[in-house]
This record gives sequence, C-alpha cells and structure tokens, in this order.
Amino acid sequence: MSGRAGLRVGLGLLAGGQVVLGLWIVLLPELFWKWPWVSHLPPYNEHLLQDFGGASLALAVVLCAALATMERRLVLTALVACLVSSVTHLLFHARHLEPLSAGSAAGFMALLGAAVLLPAVLVWLAADGTALREPGAAGTGGRPG
Repeated sequence: MSGRAGLRVGLGLLAGGQVVLGLWIVLLPELFWKWPWVSHLPPYNEHLLQDFGGASLALAVVLCAALATMERRLVLTALVACLVSSVTHLLFHARHLEPLSAGSAAGFMALLGAAVLLPAVLVWLAADGTALREPGAAGTGGRPG
C-alpha cells in the first residue's frame, strides 16, 4: 500500500469513528452514558454530551474534507486537531480508571492509545508531503489548493 493510500485509509477510519461516535452521542445520549467506560463518571449531563457529540461530528467534517481534497495543509490540520482531541481524552481517562476492573481499564487505555497512535502516525506520514503528491506528479505539495 502506498503512503497516499495508507493516509486515505487512516483518514477514513478516523472520520468514520468520529461520525459513529458523534451520531451515537447526539441521537442516543442516554445509551452512550450507560456504556461501562462512561457511566462511572460524574452524573449524566445531556448538554455536555450533546456538545461532545457535536464536536465529534464537526471533527468528522474536517477529516472528511481532508480525505476528499488530500491537500497537505488541510490533512495536517485535521490530523493535528484529531491528535489534540485524542491526547486530551486519553489523559482525562487515564486519571479516572479506579472504578474499572483491571481488564476493562487495560482495554480502555489500549483503545484510547490507538486513537492517539493512528493520527500521530498519519501526521508523520503526511508531514513531508510525499504521500500527498498526486501519483507521478512533480513538485512539493499535492494538488493545488
């Protein structure tokens, strides 16, 4: 798989994950709240959940735009935004594992770690712009934009 194809797949996975998460939270906030990795947190707050779901969908829009254009600056901006969101999410939950069993906490941290690792690897892949060039194109940056 080429770097460009890998970048497309990764952006698609990140965008799809944000769409699923955002729609789940916006459409079924109480069901999301009952998920064992969430329900141990402070009391249910529909407003905060709706805001989080909306933010997830907004990030999905940016990731989808990056996927559609494959323009270097947009791809890097979308990936760094995803990385910032994922790192802060991981750091919060890493400090609030005590109600979870050891196995559940390990699984949760592995999932959140993967959510950090994927955009970090994609940032590295996109950083030099090679993966963003059109196949066979000369120059330093993918399509004009």
